[in-house]
Amino acid sequence: MTEHPSSALVRATIFVRDLDKATQFYRAIGLTETYFEGKLSHPSATEILGFDDPRPFEIRIVKRPGPNYGMVGLFKLADGTTDDAIPPATGPARIGEVALVFYVTDMAGTMETLRALGATWAPEPQVFAMEHRAQLEVCIRDCDGVFINLVETDPAQQERTRPELDYS
Repeated sequence: MTEHPSSALVRATIFVRDLDKATQFYRAIGLTETYFEGKLSHPSATEILGFDDPRPFEIRIVKRPGPNYGMVGLFKLADGTTDDAIPPATGPARIGEVALVFYVTDMAGTMETLRALGATWAPEPQVFAMEHRAQLEVCIRDCDGVFINLVETDPAQQERTRPELDYS
């Protein structure tokens, strides 16, 4: 077994406006299990985020069934922790922005559900073509304006261990 200096991406954390609404949204994408849920009360929880006024806040970490990576942490900061809120983004990608990418098996059904759950920007999916493959894709924004790329392909593809193409 090869030793690596780091893990795969374990989790992305999103600071949300409405914990329950965000949870419903990400459950509809397929993150149906709860890895952790609770209120973080120890001062270290806010200190590590850069705040010097410790206030307990609620979190919920959701994941798909299986290994504990690729999770999404939904953090609802306590009222008064900060007045600095990013306005929800709309429209296409911006330089410096991160996209969360998910494989889905049913693009039409997933899009219908996510629109109903408050996707703030949801254009129609289109075929994304590369020289070696093509699949249905779309970029949308969640209820907090987070940029998400949905790819219609078998989610088991994430378990592949070789590159997409042979680069040797």
